[in-house]
Amino acid sequence: MRKPILNIITLGCSKNKVDSEHLAALLEHKYLIRHDSDQKADVVIINTCGFIGDAQEESIDCILEYAELRKKNKISKLYVVGCLSQRFRKELQEEIQEVDGFYGVESVNLIAADILKEELPADYCSRRVLSTPKHYAYLKISEGCNRRCAFCAIPLIRGGHVSVPMENLLEEAKQLAKKGVKELILIAQDLTYYGIDLYGKSRIVELVNELCKIDGFEWIRLHYGYPLGFPDELLDLMRENPKICHYIDLPLQHISSHLLRAMRRGVDRKQTIGFVENVRRHVPDIAFRTTFIVGFPGETEDDFEELCQFVKDMRFERAGVFAFSPEEGTPAYEMEDDVPDEVKQERVDRLMEIQQNISLEINGMRVGKVEKVLLDRLEGDYYVGRSQYDSPEVDDEILIPADVDLEIGQFYQVKITQADYFDCYGEII
Repeated sequence: MRKPILNIITLGCSKNKVDSEHLAALLEHKYLIRHDSDQKADVVIINTCGFIGDAQEESIDCILEYAELRKKNKISKLYVVGCLSQRFRKELQEEIQEVDGFYGVESVNLIAADILKEELPADYCSRRVLSTPKHYAYLKISEGCNRRCAFCAIPLIRGGHVSVPMENLLEEAKQLAKKGVKELILIAQDLTYYGIDLYGKSRIVELVNELCKIDGFEWIRLHYGYPLGFPDELLDLMRENPKICHYIDLPLQHISSHLLRAMRRGVDRKQTIGFVENVRRHVPDIAFRTTFIVGFPGETEDDFEELCQFVKDMRFERAGVFAFSPEEGTPAYEMEDDVPDEVKQERVDRLMEIQQNISLEINGMRVGKVEKVLLDRLEGDYYVGRSQYDSPEVDDEILIPADVDLEIGQFYQVKITQADYFDCYGEII
């Protein structure tokens, strides 16, 4: 008798991806697992995102699409989990009755136990069925957030900061290394807060140091920090340990002091500039990825021009720009949304054009240099890879002509031969 096929569709961030992989591991003894598959499935689980309006709309559209299949009995069961279901479970239950079960952000073991109606294995917390290519994986080191930024719904959805015990993380990481993972990407809403709730102080430096000792990992990458209280010791470790990528993903959101206050970021213009300069002083070749919000309530044209000049001056290697979206339940939701949507979009486009030109100039400086590149996939006539300065799915890629046989998931020395706005071309040396 064949196992039924379970398709887990993951929307939103890499933290959702980790949740889906843990859930898959708990269900794989009963189902054949597929991640984000277009093939026929017997059971579908949709892991939703509820962070901003566009993500919510994407999640709802996906639920409606599979609800129609459920209605026509083309799938036998449909479950919805995750952030959107956490925020709007009652409304979704009332509106979409074809779904067999709605779950929020409860522990994946509770969801799995409810679906399976059986006892779960004792080692469930360290098991994963990867949805990424086998050579890289995410490691979620904490849940929730204690920051109370005015625009952010994450604390409403996920609650306060809860660290995963270090021994659990190290065991999970060892299991990933045994699976062949070469690049480990640490994720949390705020990495630097790790351990405060469990150990009375931040232990992010100790955690990263211990992860570096695990055989198999060649790259360890850090995602999502906060400018207030970022430890210099972590930057020193990044500079000194060759396993840690010279890369940081840290949203700054804005540079105008009065907007940073309104956003409840806890820093001002001077502190923000000082932080960026300090990061680059400790790790001179670091790739600094950040994000900004434009159109926040009260943002004037002068505020926006100040942000544009800041981006020109700082020359960030990577940057994303989002238009402000008022999220129900957040402090910003109660503010007057006084920047018209068309002005928000115009500011997004203007700031991204500035960043695009900076990216082209920075990539141009890479031409002629040799970089260590990890191959992610073969696409058409090119192998597609990344350097330590680029995270998967969100950053630049390096394209290498597929005129020689190379192995996906392996590292190669590549000479950069050509630069574009968001990609480079190279050749194996």
